[in-house]
Amino acid sequence: MIRMVFLVLLLSGFWALTLWKASKHEANAEETHPPLGDFVTIDGHRVHYVQKGTGPDLVLIHGASGNLRDWTFDTVDRLASRYRVTVFDRPGLGYTDRINKTGATITQQADLLVKASRQVGVTQPIVLGQSYGGSVALAWAVNHPDDLSALVLLAAASMPWDGSLPTYYRITSNPVLGPVVIPLLTAWVPDRVVESAIDETFLPQPAPDGYHDYIGAGLTLRRVSMRANALQRANLLEEVIKLRPGYEGISVPTEILHGDADTIVGLHIHSEPLSRIIPGSVLTVLDGIGHCPQHVAIPQVDAAIDRAAARAGLR
Repeated sequence: MIRMVFLVLLLSGFWALTLWKASKHEANAEETHPPLGDFVTIDGHRVHYVQKGTGPDLVLIHGASGNLRDWTFDTVDRLASRYRVTVFDRPGLGYTDRINKTGATITQQADLLVKASRQVGVTQPIVLGQSYGGSVALAWAVNHPDDLSALVLLAAASMPWDGSLPTYYRITSNPVLGPVVIPLLTAWVPDRVVESAIDETFLPQPAPDGYHDYIGAGLTLRRVSMRANALQRANLLEEVIKLRPGYEGISVPTEILHGDADTIVGLHIHSEPLSRIIPGSVLTVLDGIGHCPQHVAIPQVDAAIDRAAARAGLR
């Protein structure tokens, strides 16, 4: 009996320490990487955004685990000379509130971003999404066809695929294990583990100099963000299957870019068949490029945006 009491006290103390360390880690991440832009409130949810530049409207949507800093690292400043660029944190990530506790669907996220875009004065933009953000961009195009002028997809998760959910996401999205494991990860996992995962995402290219420090790995390790991201990733395949029949109806100019060295979202599984489904879409295969063309194939990405703008009559 005494041993049991001692064990309970020991576990209680360890859990209290874990929650304290998790809160401290989160506070430090938010202090060192605060919001960069402004906020609008949509249906009771705060949405964090950055807007810069002049010209045709361009909305950029980031991928899984990240935030709008992926775009403000250098893309926004580069494009702001010829576009009015608007970037959002997706729900639950960065500084945008999560929509719900079950994982905002790509359709719900697109709905939110369309409303947020309107509120900040953006109508019928070119919509660009990378990776998971490409899925959200497709949901935007399918469900809000009158609210965009063109579509640009970078390494987008777009087609149904075979294979099971990775173990990490199975655990962190689990209704029982997730709420236990996630605080442990927030408390005890150092930022360098996330930075190592970022390096793997960029392969075979390296992450740009200064990217680790700028992106804020600690923001990804916050409990709310880890849970939101895990649920979104766990639900993605089913959501893509539901969205897939709408691709044939996409009528805006569409540019698709995908690296043939991408091992995270496969070119042959996703962008190649997608390019045969969306009428008039143009596929650009990037030789030797991995999952992050927005940082390592800049001339090709910028050219695709310019082509989309010209095809839409915006230039």
